[in-house]
Amino acid sequence: MPSLDDLRKRISSVKSTQKITKAMKMVAAAKLRKAQEMAENGRPYSDKMNVIIQNLSKAINDPSNAPKLLIGSGDDKTHLCVVMTADRGLCGGFNTNIVKQAKNYFNKILKESKNLKIITVGTKGLDQLKREYGKYIVKKIDFKNKKQITFKDASLVGDEIVKLFQNNEFDKCIIFYNKFKNVMTQIPQSQQLIPAKKEDETKTEQESSYDFEPEEDEILEDLLPKNISTQIYKGFLENSASEQGSRMTAMDNATRNAGDLVEKLTINYNRSRQAAITKELIEIISGAESL
Repeated sequence: MPSLDDLRKRISSVKSTQKITKAMKMVAAAKLRKAQEMAENGRPYSDKMNVIIQNLSKAINDPSNAPKLLIGSGDDKTHLCVVMTADRGLCGGFNTNIVKQAKNYFNKILKESKNLKIITVGTKGLDQLKREYGKYIVKKIDFKNKKQITFKDASLVGDEIVKLFQNNEFDKCIIFYNKFKNVMTQIPQSQQLIPAKKEDETKTEQESSYDFEPEEDEILEDLLPKNISTQIYKGFLENSASEQGSRMTAMDNATRNAGDLVEKLTINYNRSRQAAITKELIEIISGAESL
């Protein structure tokens, strides 16, 4: 049974941890509002970009001459998976849920005897994948020194993907991230970037009639690489909001659990202290009676 001194130290330690988790919860709550606003504001832009590309692709007269980023390489042997996670932990199941979604896809690809290549964006995803899938990782990217990821950072990832595709290193590209729904719920997503999604796979608006200048294939040559960076940036924004929401929930749970633990330890401490006092009184009374 722990001594009174041990219990006092344990109570003090748990209270210190409780202060830290409470502070982290408040910081996450402050960051969440801005991150959620940015994620929600970014969705219409990325969705509209997909709609425009769909309309452009329909207007192409000769699909065989369409940009490769739109139609793909014509094969389905090598899959490039971009796993986007956080660079920091203490955010509940945020990183684990993304990695789990990605692993399910990896296993499916490997069972079909297809080639797998992985780009990790974020150190937490790398930490969880390197032991089992380390030989498939071709690029490791992190933004640990960045307070906030910008579109320029997303463009660096997008340019890397386009470069690998132009070098014929993969046929299909999928990104994995968490979509923010609310503080309690973040939904793991897998989104295909290359080739561009077909119409029935994309949530599009009611079809409208467009006149394009210059030709559709020329516009797509310029627009498709930008769309890849846009979709990656959308993933970053969704991840940012999801990370803060998950961290806020995790720290709230940790704070309450610490409070419950302090209460239990305090009860044990009081009982042990009372038992020690009672024992001393009995010894004093017994000694007095013996005299």
